[in-house]
Amino acid sequence: MAVEVGDSAPDFELKDQHGTPVKLSDFRGKKNVVLVFYPLAFSGVCTGELCTIRDELPTLGGDDVQVLAVSVDSVFALRAWADQEKYQFPLLSDFWPHGGVADRFGVFDEEKGLARRGTFIIDTEGVVRWKVVNAIPDARDIGEYRKALASL
Repeated sequence: MAVEVGDSAPDFELKDQHGTPVKLSDFRGKKNVVLVFYPLAFSGVCTGELCTIRDELPTLGGDDVQVLAVSVDSVFALRAWADQEKYQFPLLSDFWPHGGVADRFGVFDEEKGLARRGTFIIDTEGVVRWKVVNAIPDARDIGEYRKALASL
């Protein structure tokens, strides 16, 4: 079942590119979260999207916003990609159980074995305030993230 606007975001814990556990609930009461699911590290559209987030992060709300990017890649692949692209935000590995968190949010493509391009903006209370889910080849518009965050 897909997570919808107005729902409480299901909590999860995944390891980041450094092997450090990150829980969604760690940000409750502290920061709004931009939770970005993407298909695969090192792919063209995913690199473009995450580089845009990297470059535009200060205009997304600065210290009041935490970006968490999630894919089914291993921690090791995510570390190599983060080092190559200089991503400073957590890249979370939904490797095992394979796509489990993406599935809980309703964005896992079982046929392809990876996440669709889903973004959820979660407020400091843990409630989903905005979402978009695009087909795998279709990049998201970061301007829409700015609008949604500005309305919080």
